[in-house]
Parts: sequence; structure tokens; C-alpha cells
Amino acid sequence: MPTARPDTLRVFSLNCWGIRFFSQLCTQRYEMIGELLGREQHDIALLQEVWSERDFLFLKRKLSSSHPYTHYFKSGVIGSGLAVFSKHRIQDALLYQYSLNGYPYMLHAEYSRAQDEYLTHRIVQSWELLQFVRHTSCGADLVVLGGDLNMHPQDLGNRLLRSHTGLRDCYTETDTFDGCEDGHTLIADNHFTKKQDLVPFEKGIRIDYILMKGSQRVSMKCESLSTTKGPVADEPFPYSDHEALTAELSLLRSEDSRQHGSSDALAVSEQMDVVAEVRAVVKEGLCQTEALRDKAMRLMFGALLSLLLPLAMAFLPCFCSFSMLGLLGAVCMSLLLSGALLYLLFTAHIKVLKETEDQMMLTSNDLQTKLTGCRLSASPSSDGSPDLQPLSPFKREE
Repeated sequence: MPTARPDTLRVFSLNCWGIRFFSQLCTQRYEMIGELLGREQHDIALLQEVWSERDFLFLKRKLSSSHPYTHYFKSGVIGSGLAVFSKHRIQDALLYQYSLNGYPYMLHAEYSRAQDEYLTHRIVQSWELLQFVRHTSCGADLVVLGGDLNMHPQDLGNRLLRSHTGLRDCYTETDTFDGCEDGHTLIADNHFTKKQDLVPFEKGIRIDYILMKGSQRVSMKCESLSTTKGPVADEPFPYSDHEALTAELSLLRSEDSRQHGSSDALAVSEQMDVVAEVRAVVKEGLCQTEALRDKAMRLMFGALLSLLLPLAMAFLPCFCSFSMLGLLGAVCMSLLLSGALLYLLFTAHIKVLKETEDQMMLTSNDLQTKLTGCRLSASPSSDGSPDLQPLSPFKREE
């Protein structure tokens, strides 16, 4: 057994709710967040919804001594909102953009459990996130994933992510927890929380996480996890509408550590069940998106036919003035353009959903092969010993 003293890694995560001119008291709250980070001396701070680069630069100046290494992920028109502050040198950074990010005519996150318009999109994002983790962490000693996932602990996307990456939830793994009831990170006692966002969970919901995974070289354990609890002592308001998380992780180098995902039949069977569930959701989302594309096509053709009406009336004697004909033509052109843009949007979404479904089918087939192999290796041969004969003379790497 290893006897070396474990190293510790303190990780902080917070959705800052930093939408300038919309979120309340941004300037004052960023001042409070900077003071908190400078005081607590976390090794790594993972911040979300830092939408203004000006706010990032403010925190960078304020934390130049405690967290000299930073990175702000720039993306698109308004940015990604993601920022990292670290006591340790950041050697590399990579930004991955999800293929599906909601609809342009629905700009607010959907928290409705009964009518979740974005369920399929979050499933696809979970699938892309687990693929990103798997393909970028093969040689890593440890993996830490933190942030606002917009998913409850037992939501399908969350189960998919954890079952296929081996990431463990610090809240369920920790020895010591100090925070809101049931680890909630959106709570009714928070001054900024909209009570309608919590329905039907009046006490709160848990959608912010710190997930971790070790390796054969490094064992990993969550010694403690804490959250803020709404009001901040000696301050008139909280840090954000979300609660912050702080995890203290112990790291111990050991060649004997075994923390990779289990490949036994039970684990593979669980992965197959989750993939079957998400494939059903993606297929349903595909049908819905195809129906939306058909509606966009009908809108486009309807607008095109309507556009012929003012054109025809322009050459016929009628009581309509040219200004009225121009107005009708402008409306028809607007509808035609809107229909065309929506058609292109839904077509792009359909391609993403079909590609995701194809990838899931490959994974499902691979898991079925692994499950069959596990069962064959566990079945006894005629002499009573396990039959370890492989299914094929070689193992192909995809």
C-alpha cells in the first residue's frame, strides 16, 4: 500500500450570472467574487456566465497575485462565458462548441420538466461532452469537470455522462458536506432566484456539479464539498443566483490504484440501457425537428404564393394603392425569408441528430459485443474452468 502523503486540490465552481445590463448588481457581485477567490486561495476556479470580457479583466487584475494563470474562452458574438483562474500554470486550452445550442427564437434556458423543449439538445450536448472527455483524457492522471450542467442528478443526460466516462459526483462521494439541503445549487432563499424556476421543487434543485476521475497512476478522493447558502455574511446580497461549490480533492500517486471504469457485464449492461434511452430521445427529437422543418417549408411556399397576389394586383385595376401593395409585398418577403432561414436551421439540426444517432448505434453495437464477451468469459467450460476464448483472433482499435 502506498504511504506517501496525498496532495490536495481545491476546486471552485460558480455560475456568475454576469449578463451586463440585465443581471442585477453585476459590478458589486464581481467585487465580492474576487474577494472570495483571493481570500480562499483555491487551486482552480471554474467560472461560468462571465459574459463580459471587461468583467473577466477586472477579476484577472484583482486575482493577479493569488491566481496568476488565467484563460478566457472567446467564442461567437457574445462569447462562451467561461473563465478559468489557476494557481498553477495552464499548459494548454481547447474550446469545443456544441453542435446544438437551442433555437434562436427561444433564448431562455428551459427548466420545465413537463414541457422541456431542449431535452434533445441537452442529450446531444451530454453525448458530445462525454466524447470530448473520453478522447481528450486518455493520458491524463486525473479529470475534473465543474460547472452548471442544467441537469438534475438522475436526469438521462447526467447518467449518460457519468456512466460512459467514469466521472464521479463529488457530492455523493465526499466524506464531509457543508452546504444547502441535498446539495441544492438553486435555492428559494437566494435573493436572485426566480421562484417559478424551482417549480415543482420549492426547496431547490441541484444542477451545478464538480465531477472527478482518477487513473491507474493517481487515486482521487473528495475529502470535503461545500456550497454557499444564499445570503452572504456582512453583504446585502448573494454572489449569484446559483450557489458556489468548493471541493477539496486528495490525490495520491499509486501504481496500484484502479479507478478506470469497470468492464464487467454489469457496468456494460448499464451503459447499454442508458444508450438505449438516449437513442429513443434522439429519435423522438429527430421526428419533432423534421416536423418543424416541414412547417418551415409550408411557411416558405405559403409566403411565396402570397407574394404573387400583390404582384398580380399591381397590374390590375383595383382600389389598393401602391403603398398598400408595397406593404403586402414586404410582409410576404419577410415571411419567405423567415421560412427559408428556419428551414436551413432545422435541416442543420436534423443532420446533427442523425449523426449523433449513428454514433450511438456504433457505441451500442460495441457494447453488445463487449457484453457478449463478458458473458462468454464468465461461462464455465466442460472441465469447470472459465472459458476465456476471445470472440475474434484480434482486437480492432476504432
